[in-house]
Amino acid sequence: MISCTLLCSHVLAQGSKVDSSGMQTLRIDPASARGTTVSRVFDEVHFIPLETTKESLFGSISQLRVTEDKYIVFDYETKAILIFSKTGKFLAKINASKIKEDPDDKNGRNFYGFELKAENNSTLIQIPAGKSFLYFDLNGVLVRKAPYSEEEYAGYKKFSDGTAIDQGYLEKKDKDSIYYKLSLVKDKKKIEGYFPYTLESIRNDENWGGGGLYDYGVPDELFYLKSYEYNLYKVTPKKLSLAYQLIFPAINSLPMDYADNPKYKGKRSDFFRDNRKVFYSIDNTYQLGDNLYFNLRSFEWSRDDKKSLIYNLRTAELTSISDIEPDSLSQFLPITDASAYYDFMNRGFHLYQEGYFYTSYSSLAMFTFKEQNEGKDRKYDPLLSTYFKTQNKKSNPVIIQLRPKKN
Repeated sequence: MISCTLLCSHVLAQGSKVDSSGMQTLRIDPASARGTTVSRVFDEVHFIPLETTKESLFGSISQLRVTEDKYIVFDYETKAILIFSKTGKFLAKINASKIKEDPDDKNGRNFYGFELKAENNSTLIQIPAGKSFLYFDLNGVLVRKAPYSEEEYAGYKKFSDGTAIDQGYLEKKDKDSIYYKLSLVKDKKKIEGYFPYTLESIRNDENWGGGGLYDYGVPDELFYLKSYEYNLYKVTPKKLSLAYQLIFPAINSLPMDYADNPKYKGKRSDFFRDNRKVFYSIDNTYQLGDNLYFNLRSFEWSRDDKKSLIYNLRTAELTSISDIEPDSLSQFLPITDASAYYDFMNRGFHLYQEGYFYTSYSSLAMFTFKEQNEGKDRKYDPLLSTYFKTQNKKSNPVIIQLRPKKN
């Protein structure tokens, strides 16, 4: 096994200083991951079928947000946003095709996602649409329209003290424009800036880096992942810290100079096609007590691969999420579709919020798993029993809500 992260000294030499005093090195061989049972990993499992009507029928959940009493779903295929109750009852739909076109907007009304915005003690659904933002209430009613704002579109994460995270802050210096991959900004002024770059440095390049920000329930603390590294950073309103440095076997590892060596620029797809087992990114990263959750991405595509993992920081035990076996806690149904389908392999968990993970899979998968249980005297809760009696393999997806253990 070899280290495949960028050298720590290289990271610290750029922009504001990254605090690495508390860094832990984790040596991880995915092939050694083992399965377990649902009840050893989770305390609660709930299946919520989403009501299927002529108006509400959709394919898969591309984006999920959860409020106190509603599920809000974005379906990329139909470019529609659907609103359901916490029991899965269909309430409303926001359909791009039914919104009047703006004659001054040549970009049309295609939707590619949404954000939830708190406003006047209520929650609004904000949708970027061409040169405008459209704001809907949670009944799907258009409340107002506002001019497009780059800052609003970026959906900056704000901490409790008002400090925001900007992933692309622009700072002008004489003739050159310097950007930062991550900055802490308050009152529109940069407090700290990490990983500076120029547009020229990324021009004509490809991005297979993934990464991003992940909220795992600790107030004013997020994970940050940077392209072409296997480092997990923690960001707070005050600083960026290097929390974990992951080391994988050589066959899965990027060259140490991969991010900066010009020989890879514009040829990254070729590199990953030639090195299919190399992990090009980490995502879906959460820390819950002793357990570190993360997904690995590579060009190698096999159901036997163990790429969705839980690493226990206390025992170093490595668990493969795709190999978690159903038991009575999950009504003997799988908690993901990884054994036969692709939703979890493509997206992982939709989010972690207030102590619960949320994922989903299709009714095709759900009825297939039920058929595998036939003849085994399985009993289902009232919600699932009604679903199995009234729905079929072409019905809407099912949300799975999971409360994970933390030790």
